[in-house]
Formats: sequence, C-alpha cells, structure tokens
Amino acid sequence: MKTVAEMIQELKNREAKALTMGGEKAVEKHKNEGKLTARERLDHLFDKGTFREVDMFVRHRCVHFGMDKVEVPSDGVITGHGLVDGRPVFAFAQDFTSRAGSLGEMHAKKICKIMDMAMKAGVPVIGLNDSGGARIQEGVDALSGYGEIFFRNSNASGVIPQISAIMGSTAGGAVYSPAMMDFIFMVKNTSYMFITGPDVIRSVTGEEISFEELGGAMTHCSKSGVSHFACENDADAIDKIKMLLSYIPSNNREEPPRVTPTDDRYRTAPALDTLISDNPRKAYDMLDVIRSIVDGGVFFQPHELYAPNILTGFARLDGRSIGIIANQSQIMAGCLDINASDKASRFIRFCDAFNIPLLTIADVPGYLPGSTQEHGGIIRHGAKLLWSYSEATVPKLLLITRKSFGGAYLAMCSRHLGADMAFAWPSAQIAVMGAEGAANVIHRKEIKEAADPAAKRQEKIDEYNDLFSNPYCAAERGYIDRVIVPSETRGHLIDALAVMSTKREMKPYKKHGNIPL
Repeated sequence: MKTVAEMIQELKNREAKALTMGGEKAVEKHKNEGKLTARERLDHLFDKGTFREVDMFVRHRCVHFGMDKVEVPSDGVITGHGLVDGRPVFAFAQDFTSRAGSLGEMHAKKICKIMDMAMKAGVPVIGLNDSGGARIQEGVDALSGYGEIFFRNSNASGVIPQISAIMGSTAGGAVYSPAMMDFIFMVKNTSYMFITGPDVIRSVTGEEISFEELGGAMTHCSKSGVSHFACENDADAIDKIKMLLSYIPSNNREEPPRVTPTDDRYRTAPALDTLISDNPRKAYDMLDVIRSIVDGGVFFQPHELYAPNILTGFARLDGRSIGIIANQSQIMAGCLDINASDKASRFIRFCDAFNIPLLTIADVPGYLPGSTQEHGGIIRHGAKLLWSYSEATVPKLLLITRKSFGGAYLAMCSRHLGADMAFAWPSAQIAVMGAEGAANVIHRKEIKEAADPAAKRQEKIDEYNDLFSNPYCAAERGYIDRVIVPSETRGHLIDALAVMSTKREMKPYKKHGNIPL
C-alpha cells in the first residue's frame, strides 16, 4: 500500500505530465507558428494565480482504430475557472498540441460541465478555440458532443455572456458553437472558420481559394459579419476580451459594472457646434460626435469593419456602461441596408438581454434603395431593427443630429418605438422625406405648369424646409423632448441616463415573439 507521501508525489507526477500537453516537439512547433499554447492563453486571461483547473485527468474512452493505445493529455481541452479583473469567469482552451485539439465524447463533456457550472454560478463563459474538428475515430460520440454543446449555448443565451476566441483552424460543426455565442474574436493570419475548407471546395466546385480568403479574420470581420473583432495576435485577442468584459455584467440579473468617473459630468464640446455643415450633403465623422460625448472619448466597437454605415459599440457616460448605435454619414450617407440592420439588431438585443442602456444617434436619410436590397430581403431585415428596439426594455435615449427621414426615422429608436427621452440638435431635419423629393411629389403639377419650373421647384423646396426640415414640428407634438445646443449634449444625456436608470418596464406574457429572421 502506498504511503500518503507517495500518493502526493503521484499526484504531482500526473499533474506535471498533463502540463506538458502534447509534448515538447508539438509545443515548440505550435509556438513557432506565432501562437500561445492553451495554458499560456489561460494564464494571460486570468488574474495571476487565480486559475483553478477542472477535470485535468479526464481521458477518452475510444478503443477503435488503435485509440486504446493513444493517450491525449486532458483529452485535448483545458477547463476551469478563475478571476478576470477580480470577477469570476469560467473558460475552456482547446489544446492543438494534443491530438490537434480534436473533439470527442469526453472533450465535449468537459466543456459542457463548465458551461453548466457557469450557468449555476451566473458568470460568463469564454471559449478559446483551436481544434482540428471532430475526432473521427469516435464517430457519432463526437457528433453527440457537439450537439450537447450547442444545446447549452442556446440555453445560456441571454442568461450569461458567452464569448469565443478563434485561435486556430475551426471547421465543420466546430464553427457553430462560436456562432451561437455573443461575440467572436479572431486572430489575423492564424485563425480560420469555414464549413468546408479550400481542398473540399476545389474538389467539388473547382474554385481556387486560400484559407485566409475563405475564412480568415478579415474575411469574417468585414464580409460575412460572423466575427466581431480582428486581432493582431493571441494576446491582443485576450486583452480585447477583457476590455469587453469590463462593460458587461456577469449575468442577466445584474447591472453592468459601474466605474468611478474621471471625466467632467458637464464637460462641453465646442467643436460639436460647428460640426454640421450648412451643406446638407456634406458628410462628417460620427465617431467625432461619439468620442466628444462619452467618458474619456473611449468607444469600444464590435463589428467595426462590418456594415460600417452603422456604428455599434460600448462606452460610458459618467461611469455607467452604455451601448451606442449610430449612423455613419461618411459611409453610404448613413443609409440603412440589410447588413446594417442585422448588425444593429443583434447588438441591441445583446444590450437589452444584459441590462445595458442604449443611446441611439440618428443621422439617416433612409433605407438604401435598389433591386439588390429588395431581392435580398431589406423588408425582412429592416423589420428586425424595428422589432429589436420595440422589444428592448432597457433605458433608451435618442439623439438626432441631422437627417431623420421616413421609415428610417422610425427604425432608429424613435419615440414611437419606445425611446424614453429624445433629443435633437437645431440642425435636425425630421420628415417623411427630404425637401427636394417632397416638393417633387406634392407639387409635381404646379411645378410642371409654372412659367419658371426651376424657380417654382426651389420655392416649394424652401417652403417644405421651413415647415418640416427642422426639429420643431416634432418637438411641438412631443416626439422630441428637448432641442439642445450640440456642445452641451454630454450633460443632457448623462442626466437623462441617471433619471432613467431605475426604469422598469414589463412586456405582455409570452413564450417568445417570432422575430422576422
């Protein structure tokens, strides 16, 4: 019988063996590719000395194809919990050095266990993905493992934040768990996501395409919208995950973290008074508006490269976390299109699920016209934005800086979709459409029959501008609560957010609505 000392030594030996992961050669090859190992990634994520591993000694049970003689340290995934900036978090990191981080029955059970723990504890779960995909030798057990994870992703959605980082190649069924989570981080030149890889595509369709072009970080951050962040390296991705966590609560029953403000509550921004040109067609950078208003000028943007005609991101007002949705007039004049509607809708629903107040800054001439948009379903996609704002019960603030026309006025969190407080700058134009279009519709016959059609047309444009191309008609009807001096915007928004911070709104009981997906 072993002595206690021998038992303790055996434990240490087993731990030391697990810590070597796939072995010295495999680890060296992995690091030569510019990647951190799974354990290094977890060390970078968690506060020093706080990570506690779960299921270090789990082993696979496969006996087919010689697998009974194959040992996979920690079964290719390291799981556990720790503190991130002092807050508890559960995480898993797939170990590519151990059988390519392939997912089998026990690998999946480890991930499912910490997801279950995270749900019980009400804390975020973070997945650091680096896997060759399903462990083929385990057959349907591997598929079962993916299904168990997907089921938990769905259950956890809107309850705890789920964050995924892609730090290697992720293919086939492995891409769907990250896609079901709230945010995806990818690393440039080393991480890939695709259903079928370049070799399969070449054999089936004859198309030649590289890994990077097919499913690299820049592809998914700018074209498909699958990923939210394109990061420089593994460490940069983890640092950005920490930044994201700083804005969001640990679960749907908590309020977002509030920090001690260091920025003057009533700081003015004189540059905003001259930002809007007298020429209504001249663009300006909406980022200048946002950074002038928020604490320290810090605006953290998911989907920065996707659908850039609309901006989404996190910031703080007087130390309170907020989510911002804003039209970017420099891109497509700030028009709403299919991708912008999807991008904003998903962001709104995340913020609403986790009690993060919303600030919408509108400068929108309308929905993007054209057959491509119509055939692509702009009606259905645009309806998602209307739905998401109407559904949200968090405090909702609206600021209209310039144009806000037609259905796009409604879609950008108008009072009619539940904005709690609505502000406008004196330069705001709130109408069914622009003055030129309106004059052509309303006075078509009169203009055509005039002795000088051009002069008559301009007269009617000026008339329409005087009546509607300003914020005062909407303010007279109570649709705008206050017309404000642009440079004083920050103070107005902070006071509105503070007074609405105790907002409570209950929707009619239902199992769930049927959002126009």
